[in-house]
Amino acid sequence: MGLDHHSKPEIMFQQQLDNARQYVVPFIQQLKPEIKNLKVLEVGAGEGGVLCAFAEQGADCVGLELADWRVERGKGYAKDFISQYKLNLRVGNFYDEQIQKEFIGQFDAIILKDVIEHLPNQEKVMKILKQFLAADGIIFFGFPPWCMPFGGHQQITIGKLGKMPYYHILPRSIYNFILTTILRQSKITVKELLEVHESKISINQFERYIKRAGMKILKRELFLINPIYKYKFGLKPRKQMPILKSIPYIRDFFTTCCYYIAG
Repeated sequence: MGLDHHSKPEIMFQQQLDNARQYVVPFIQQLKPEIKNLKVLEVGAGEGGVLCAFAEQGADCVGLELADWRVERGKGYAKDFISQYKLNLRVGNFYDEQIQKEFIGQFDAIILKDVIEHLPNQEKVMKILKQFLAADGIIFFGFPPWCMPFGGHQQITIGKLGKMPYYHILPRSIYNFILTTILRQSKITVKELLEVHESKISINQFERYIKRAGMKILKRELFLINPIYKYKFGLKPRKQMPILKSIPYIRDFFTTCCYYIAG
């Protein structure tokens, strides 16, 4: 895989935990200062690294993940959190009718960290998740806009050439040709990258979907340098420059991460 943390998921788990402690939890605390006793759902929880940062603050946490092997692995990495706090990692799909019935009106906060850009029908996703919120509940979204240097997630490719910035925004057919014929990536990697190409999302699109889903943007922060890049590339996190924040479309090319709270 592309970076060290991709081939060593235990490192990724710790990075996600540290990043959530330093950035995600404090961002949400601007609207929900008291994390203790909040009911928190993370969609696409993976191994649960992000969710552990909420559990240790006293939240009642549920992590929903499609891949059963990731849940099992997460139960190993997060075993101390599971034994000490209220943390439940489970396999499931929010499209499932039984889960929708169980979750409706249940959560004070829902977390989607690096997930929404992978999901098709994003507006529909938002409408479903909105139903899971309790009164005054909020949804946190953290995602890379499509046109940013690595918005295609090409950092997962093998070889330095595959990690070039921006070439993911080429038309799908050309992008596929580069990945398969020139870069000779595996079928699994190409499939994953083309799925992201299909579900890509811009800042303007995201904000439009939020409004169509009947929610309001309650908090927003755009980053010139994604906080997680501290671990991936050794770069210091930096918020986006005010002048670039205000320029639609152009900001997508220079914003590596977006944090939003909607409700």
